[in-house]
Amino acid sequence: MEDTAPRETRRGSPKRHQGNRQKLHRLDVVVGLCAAAILIAPSVRTAQAQEVHKEGGVVSVKLGESAPPVARASNTRPTSKLAGRYFVDFRARTAASYGHAFLWYGRLNEHGKVGKIEVAGLHPASDSVVPYILGHLVPVPSETGKSYGDLDEQYLTANYRVYLSEADAKEVFAFIQHKQATSPLWIAGVYNCTAFLADIADHMGLRTPPASTWMYPEDFVNRLRELNGGRQEIALAAASGVRRTPACGFQCSPSDAPGAAR
Repeated sequence: MEDTAPRETRRGSPKRHQGNRQKLHRLDVVVGLCAAAILIAPSVRTAQAQEVHKEGGVVSVKLGESAPPVARASNTRPTSKLAGRYFVDFRARTAASYGHAFLWYGRLNEHGKVGKIEVAGLHPASDSVVPYILGHLVPVPSETGKSYGDLDEQYLTANYRVYLSEADAKEVFAFIQHKQATSPLWIAGVYNCTAFLADIADHMGLRTPPASTWMYPEDFVNRLRELNGGRQEIALAAASGVRRTPACGFQCSPSDAPGAAR
């Protein structure tokens, strides 16, 4: 059977082929534009980002380069108001018997903390209990430096610290060392650790409890603080012409001393 369809229909008309070529051409243009947009977009975003950084005052750093050094925050603690102050600290601690009274003296460090100190206190010259027992009857040889427990805060029962100027500290420290060098004996009911500290406190112009020799160390230190109102600044009275006499029990002028003309 012969094909009766027109020849143009079987092969396709020239107009249809021309339309297909135009569509393909448009598609190529669109694809090309999209590809160009994909390639250009990152560059545009980078340029925009750079402009934003410039406007905001941000300095960008290239890879491989280190950022400008940033000043480190100072770890130095502020200096304490007590830094370098000279002090005498009257202290009491526990012991196997009544306890013990002694003192620390020295200078605070740059942070206002206790650093290197000296220890002074009167006690029998032995770790044995025998001299201590005998010392309740007769005088026994003494020591005037540190004893066991004087540096341990866990044994501390009371303390009273006072501060002095450098000039006053030199005088007081010299007096403490003089007392250490001239106190060779210990006897419980006559001259013991509390009597030793009372002499030093008296020399500094502090009020001292009466009959200090018969007081427990803790009671002595607490009473010493109370009698002096807890004040922490001490100035020696020698420069002002005011002197100290044991009979007064406090700072008094010559006219107030016992036997003075009135």
